[in-house]
Amino acid sequence: MKRIPISMIAVILASWLWLLPSTARADQPLVVKPLAEKKVSELPAGPLFWRIENFTALAQAQAAAGPWGLVAESAGKVWLFTLGPAGGSSAGGTNVAEVGPIPRIVAPQYLLRINEASGPPDSVTPVHTHPGSEAFYVLAGEQSIRSPRGEMRVKVGQPETGHGADMLMQVSSSGSTDLHSLVMFVVDATKPFSSPAKFP
Repeated sequence: MKRIPISMIAVILASWLWLLPSTARADQPLVVKPLAEKKVSELPAGPLFWRIENFTALAQAQAAAGPWGLVAESAGKVWLFTLGPAGGSSAGGTNVAEVGPIPRIVAPQYLLRINEASGPPDSVTPVHTHPGSEAFYVLAGEQSIRSPRGEMRVKVGQPETGHGADMLMQVSSSGSTDLHSLVMFVVDATKPFSSPAKFP
């Protein structure tokens, strides 16, 4: 009986693993890290948008941040994220993108938060929900958001509004290179920020 070389077995095994669904191949969690947050007692009037701007210095961005602004550092840049009406601008800032309208929620208190998500291709979060809405801006790679409504893919430089409160979701790095994205939240501050869940 002829023996199959070890190298051939490795190639066959690698090919078989590649044909598995990405959820079966994912052996690494997507890394999610909070960058900035604040609690507010009310939201701006009217349709809500996240304005994303860059600044040359942290102090400059902090001086420009109003009651609904969050300052963060990511990817070697200073960012100001401001929740408010469409079409605004901050003194000294460079407009990057605007995302919205954001689904509005009603709560006794609100948490505004910016998260950073990063990971290699096929890294994934557990299925979860948030008590509010989120929006995405991808700096590198591609991000996918799976929900009962289907799958949303967000590419580099593409601002995208996410789902409303309590939507089941699973986020993954779906591109061919590492993901690096910024995620903006408006949630009910009196509830857990994230809750584990299962798809039906």
